[in-house]
Amino acid sequence: MNLLQQIESDLTAAMKSGDSVRSGTLKMVKSDLMYEKAKTGEDLNDEQMLEVVTRAAKRRRESIEEYRRGNREDLAEQEAAELVIIEAYLPEQMSDEDIEKAVSEKIAEMGEVTQKDFGRVMGVLMKDLKGKADGKAVKSALTKALEGK
Repeated sequence: MNLLQQIESDLTAAMKSGDSVRSGTLKMVKSDLMYEKAKTGEDLNDEQMLEVVTRAAKRRRESIEEYRRGNREDLAEQEAAELVIIEAYLPEQMSDEDIEKAVSEKIAEMGEVTQKDFGRVMGVLMKDLKGKADGKAVKSALTKALEGK
């Protein structure tokens, strides 16, 4: 069962149980997936579906930050509830320690790197850690590692 089928199955169950938050969130994610499918004109593979779900989670995280800055805790809580539902469809995220370890290993593997190589190293890291780590966390760990040199 691929990700879309799992979401559709869970959506049906949520609608039957009357869970409006879960069903609403899953409808939005399914809509995002169907939009992406229509945009490309082809069925999405697992990696593309994971990318769409990751973007949905990222949007929720950003919204939570903005709502909290605007003192709208009620809306931030709603977004947080949606984020929990969406994250269930993502692979387990790496801890900060694991990210720092991966960054250190990649820097050692690439040899002598400086702040000028930030973009190149970041690109390689994000390719390796795609779906497993948040870009902000990777950027922060890489910045810290390069400043420490």
